[in-house]
Amino acid sequence: MKWIGSLIAFLDRKLLGEIPADKTDPSLRDGSLERRKGALLAVLVILITAAAAGAAVVLPYKISVNLGIIVEAVLTCYVLAMTSLRKESMKVYHELRKCDTEGARKAVSMIVGRDTSVLDNKGITKAAVETVAENFSDGVIAPMLYTALGTPILGLVYKSINTMDSMIGYLNDRYMNFGTVAAKLDDAVNYIPARISALLMIAACYICGREFDGARAFRIWRRDRYNHKSPNAAQTESACAGALGIQLAGDAQYFGRIVHKPYIGDPVREIETEDIVRVNRLMTAASVLGVLMCIALMLIVLKL
Repeated sequence: MKWIGSLIAFLDRKLLGEIPADKTDPSLRDGSLERRKGALLAVLVILITAAAAGAAVVLPYKISVNLGIIVEAVLTCYVLAMTSLRKESMKVYHELRKCDTEGARKAVSMIVGRDTSVLDNKGITKAAVETVAENFSDGVIAPMLYTALGTPILGLVYKSINTMDSMIGYLNDRYMNFGTVAAKLDDAVNYIPARISALLMIAACYICGREFDGARAFRIWRRDRYNHKSPNAAQTESACAGALGIQLAGDAQYFGRIVHKPYIGDPVREIETEDIVRVNRLMTAASVLGVLMCIALMLIVLKL
């Protein structure tokens, strides 16, 4: 959704603008004012997205029912990110298979926020696996659920909130205050979908083959699902780590700083390149279960 990103970037420049060189430290700026500006950005992005999505869904139906169905189907496909997640993570896999560490670093830098220049092959693999596991919730299941409940209009509103968080929801010097509302909104709208996503991953273990352990996935999820500063991020990461028998998370470097994180999962075995293929297989199976769940949900809603 490039237009949503462009809208957020435009409002970011207009509302926050350039930070003076002598006020890069957030404590030297008016934090309350920046939070209010961030709240205004969030409201504007949600309202504009809802209006644009509403027009895109409703107007074609006024021309033709068939056209409306086609447009709604296309918008639904755009809302879901499973294909892009798989495509981008598999680029990392193929670079690693070619023993091109630098190429793999470049590929993984496209899908993670951490510094990748310091990563070895195992670190690159872990970053790719973590990204697929974490983004399965906010890239696939959450938009799928919101679209099932409220057509692509609600699905796109969800995507706008998720995009805001990915662009301004950082705890860095620029966005420490300005991105607060975006980050909290994202936590709120992902709270239930993240937990559903983890359970779908656990269930998918039982249809993915012997390489996946559903009982261990459930046990590690119960134990490590809050091993992250976000209430949602470790939900699917812990289920994935348990399913594959690997250890994820731990310290990572962001914006030149080492960020200390607890580990997720047990190192039953060392992580390996093929785990990128495995996590994508797990995501695909869990996504199929998610589609079936959403169909059942829509049937229930239609009967009410």
